[in-house]
Amino acid sequence: MEWALHSLDTKQSVMTQPLPHRPGRAFGAALLFATAFAAQAQSSSPSVSSDPRGRWVTANGNLEVEVAPCGAALCGTVTRVLGNRSMAPGGGDMQAADKRPALGMTLLKDFAPVDAADPARPPTEWTGQIYNRENGKLYSCNMSVSTAGNAAGELLLHAYVGLPLFGKTQRWVRVASND
Repeated sequence: MEWALHSLDTKQSVMTQPLPHRPGRAFGAALLFATAFAAQAQSSSPSVSSDPRGRWVTANGNLEVEVAPCGAALCGTVTRVLGNRSMAPGGGDMQAADKRPALGMTLLKDFAPVDAADPARPPTEWTGQIYNRENGKLYSCNMSVSTAGNAAGELLLHAYVGLPLFGKTQRWVRVASND
């Protein structure tokens, strides 16, 4: 290998050794660039699949919830009861603190877009409140849609008290359309 003399300034010269040629290095760099570009394009231009409106089955499979506009916000109302399993470990029968019937109950309320500054760009995250009928409590909640684990989409609901750092994320699955 040959050494080359490079002058960084007039007072000092540095000896450098050329990098060895590695086949596939350019391909790897191009692949990394293409992947980063695709990820940026996906995150900067949300598609219809990032829209949370529609029907979802809750994480424990008990309820089908329809997310739809309610005034200026989005809300989620139970449209179908599928089971009565607890969210607690073991998943036995749930003893709900709220004795009202689940059908028609609003579980998600007042979800507003987090960044609604640019009306030309659809929102990708919403913030509102989620109701846990098992313990009868209302929690702050961040909502978004992910297609990473499921092509049809998963509704990610991160419920928390105080700071989002101290919370729990549920994944609801989109109900297949009957179109």
